[in-house]
Amino acid sequence: MSPTQIVVTVLVILVVAAVAAALVVANRRRTLRQRFGPEYDHVIAEQDSRSAAERELRDRERRHAELELVPLDPAARARYAEAWEELQVRFVDSPAETVGQADELVTRLIAERGYPTGDFSDQIAHLSVEHARTLSHYRDAHEIHLRNSRGEASTEDLRQALVHYRALFADLLGEELASRTPEQRQPDAAHDATNR
Repeated sequence: MSPTQIVVTVLVILVVAAVAAALVVANRRRTLRQRFGPEYDHVIAEQDSRSAAERELRDRERRHAELELVPLDPAARARYAEAWEELQVRFVDSPAETVGQADELVTRLIAERGYPTGDFSDQIAHLSVEHARTLSHYRDAHEIHLRNSRGEASTEDLRQALVHYRALFADLLGEELASRTPEQRQPDAAHDATNR
């Protein structure tokens, strides 16, 4: 082999290796984007670089794999759904208190499913692996809950908090909840029949 052929062969090998490495990185990125959805962009915005953000997301996947998550049995699922319905009914009379109770109920559900419930940012990190599409709701609800505890949230803010909590709550339950807020409830059929 001539020196020129050796140089060309080495260059071809380097180009093939570079293309293969780029494809691996692109595939990893695509997989993370698909798994984390909007949380991918959120973490990118928070980190210094894309590679640091992707390292964080892979670390979340690793920590999540170490959890012992448990599905809810039908009785627990029904109990939580009923508790949520009761919260929605209480909202009309005491919105500020109800938002605090919604936060507690969501935290209990998170714990029962097997997620850690200590630090809020750790909760977000662990939940992001399977519930990334509802995390923006959880962040917004939590922020309103904190403003509420300082006396800075309006009734409309509190209504929005309940809507946001419901999104994560339903995702954790694995089922749809009634999406009406208390002021949107329809009178029951018996009430309608007596007024006819």
